[in-house]
Amino acid sequence: MKNSKHKQFLITIFLILSISLAASAQDEAANEAAELAKKLSNPIASLISVPFQNNMDVGIGDLNGARNTLNIQPVIPLSISENVNLIARVILPVVSQYNISGAGESQSGLGDAVVSAFFSPKVSKVTWGAGPVFLVPTGGDHFSANKLGIGPTAVALYQTKGWTFGALVNQIWSVAGDEDYGDVSNLFFQPFFTYNWKSGAGLGGNFELTQNWKAETTNLWFNPVVSAVTSLGKQKMQFAVGPRFNLSAPESAQSKFGVRAVMVFLFPK
Repeated sequence: MKNSKHKQFLITIFLILSISLAASAQDEAANEAAELAKKLSNPIASLISVPFQNNMDVGIGDLNGARNTLNIQPVIPLSISENVNLIARVILPVVSQYNISGAGESQSGLGDAVVSAFFSPKVSKVTWGAGPVFLVPTGGDHFSANKLGIGPTAVALYQTKGWTFGALVNQIWSVAGDEDYGDVSNLFFQPFFTYNWKSGAGLGGNFELTQNWKAETTNLWFNPVVSAVTSLGKQKMQFAVGPRFNLSAPESAQSKFGVRAVMVFLFPK
């Protein structure tokens, strides 16, 4: 009887320890997901990531055209001193469209790349960064301004109790390129907000305003999304999805509806 009670006691202790370790592992995983979600809400966080952002827009212009834009957006942070990080960010669009340039016509190819470099202090009550932005004419015949551009860019944000509020802005002027194409002077302004739960799930959105000063046109989108951080094997990832609303655009370019889907590969240190 004593041996039986002793075995039961050991089994009970083993079960308690197993449950405690499992709960601890779940808490650790949840904390990691929450921290990753918080960093992803920050465009200049010290986190290597490779987002693939796909935008499908339909009902464009008088021909009810469709356009799909896949933005490949690697973000690489570099520590350049004890107090300052340099965050390099590239946006390379891959575009396909139908019924945009003419009835029954379709085109596909690369768009022009936008390369940003943010110098950001490692310690600050309000997270911010600023630096140069470049327009690199990598695009094909239908999707390129055929101009090399440069200008300033900046971002600022504040995070508290799961919330992130901030804005990103840049202004690009063309400085060289094909003289047969018009000069570039574009302003991009992106206010954003996100709420992240401790599980790593999030709800947020942004406004994307592009002002073409030369053509005197304005394009404004609202992009609400829901998101979640998870693991596929050992690979940490974030998924996000939501509708897109083209609030303002020239009549020939305005979309009736769109959908955004994002897949982000994460490489935490």
